[in-house]
Amino acid sequence: MLTKRQNFLETIRGGHPDRFVKSFEALQFLRGNPYSASNPRPQRGGQVTNLWGVTIRFQENTPGPFPVHDAEHIVCKDITRWREYVHAPSLDFPQSEWDKYRAAADEIDRNEYFATAMVAPGVFEQVHYLLSMEEALVAYYEEPEAMHELIDYITDFEVKYAKLLCENFHPDALFHHDDWGSQYSSFLSPEMFEEFIVPAYKRIYGTYRENGVELIVHHSDSYAANLVPAMIEIGIDVFQGCLTTNNIPELIRKYGGKISFMGGINNGVVDIENYTPELIMREVRRACEECGKLYFIPGLTAGGPGSTYPGVQDEVLKAIDIMSAEMF
Repeated sequence: MLTKRQNFLETIRGGHPDRFVKSFEALQFLRGNPYSASNPRPQRGGQVTNLWGVTIRFQENTPGPFPVHDAEHIVCKDITRWREYVHAPSLDFPQSEWDKYRAAADEIDRNEYFATAMVAPGVFEQVHYLLSMEEALVAYYEEPEAMHELIDYITDFEVKYAKLLCENFHPDALFHHDDWGSQYSSFLSPEMFEEFIVPAYKRIYGTYRENGVELIVHHSDSYAANLVPAMIEIGIDVFQGCLTTNNIPELIRKYGGKISFMGGINNGVVDIENYTPELIMREVRRACEECGKLYFIPGLTAGGPGSTYPGVQDEVLKAIDIMSAEMF
């Protein structure tokens, strides 16, 4: 029997997996480091202001937190004067602070799992966290020079952070959040995405690759089928959070071998208060039968293990086991 890590690689490389990968099972997250420990995140029902000055609220019965964007709380109130408003957090922690988290990284069985760095939010999200979604999308059109400058500034921070993570923990994999669309369309056209976002991620993901990271998993629980060629260009191995609106079987036929797809079980369909095991089994069966054994990892589309409603994730994993028994 293959280890979780081996089975994951066989799946995304078109080899001979012996079962379906069960969602995030092969990724063991390196959650602790001085920056993440000092950067507040809200608990469900709570609100915090993070180190970028962004106020973030985690409302009940939602899958994750989101920034507060009323007039009082928007950080960058004028994109043309972004330098006055936006100040990246310091990453200059003493080595002793990084060393506190090394033991947990060293304990990961890297034959069984990928030791995985997690980064969130990504470049696109950080921009709209600072500006608000509406102002950010307008600024791509009306103030492209300032937007390029702000994106370069955010990218510089991410590259520095990447080097510190790699230097201290030597991750095997990266799990990086950046939502690039709604359920039915990308937020930016492929052409605009190529101009603004692709150069940033070539630098960021290139830094991880240069520092020994084998696997890059990018989370965007959205429609992003029109951005898959760009994902391949910037070096993404797995598009995680892939909603059914992307037509995953078609993406596998077109791009399998260049990129793999993780998701196919929409949280909006099964991660609901009145879910049933039968509903979850139906959706898992559909996903596995439609998408097949290679270049596809079944799982919920949210950006991490677990579910909004207790029990949903457990039922999904049970259903994947059933499909493995039937199809392998």
